[in-house]
Amino acid sequence: MADHKESKMEELAHKIHSKISSPSSSSDSDEDKRSHARAVALKAKVYRLFGREKPLHQVLGAGKPADILLWRNKKLSGGALGGVTSLWFLFEMLDYHLITLICHLMILALSVLFLWSNASNFINNSPPTIPEVVIPEKCLLKAASCFTFEINRTLDIVRTTATGKDLKTFLGAIAGLWFLSILGSCFHFLTMVYIVFILLYTVPVFYEKYEDKVDAFSEKMIIELKKQFAVLEKKVLSSINKEKKKD
Repeated sequence: MADHKESKMEELAHKIHSKISSPSSSSDSDEDKRSHARAVALKAKVYRLFGREKPLHQVLGAGKPADILLWRNKKLSGGALGGVTSLWFLFEMLDYHLITLICHLMILALSVLFLWSNASNFINNSPPTIPEVVIPEKCLLKAASCFTFEINRTLDIVRTTATGKDLKTFLGAIAGLWFLSILGSCFHFLTMVYIVFILLYTVPVFYEKYEDKVDAFSEKMIIELKKQFAVLEKKVLSSINKEKKKD
């Protein structure tokens, strides 16, 4: 009988302890949820370059091109870099011409296939299988549509800039064209293309590695540029207004 009463008392004590501890555990879980929500909100407020919200790999398409640019597939990335570097060396350093290279490669390929096809009859070997390559019409139409859209968008930007409605776009276009003219006077066109290719192969990897530091520095730089541009815009508009008043 005494044992039965003791067991009843233990059960009652356990229930009381669980009721007392359960609010604290639920409050702990609520606190964890609130801290997680604060962490997510704080992460969302962190400045990202160009206002991106996705990881860099997803921004670049999350496919093979992104893997190549970010050096996720080192064999493909190294092969593409070596191939482009070889072409640049042929054209720029050895003064090789594109049409000459294409013709020589076609001569080599046709000669090898022709000799292989004829020699297979004498050495009792199967001739080479040359696949039939057909470009789908939809791919060409899609590419033409994208190309036309980009051209129309560029022409629209040029028209908007030339009308003088957007001073910021006008100054940016002038600065960009001036910078390109300086580069064009220092390098050949092919060298400029090669430099852009090297930048595409190095800048994304560097940015992904030092993402937080670059974003923090770029945020400060953009804020400072906006301040300087506001001062410049105010001066230009004031000078324009003075000239209008004189007239």
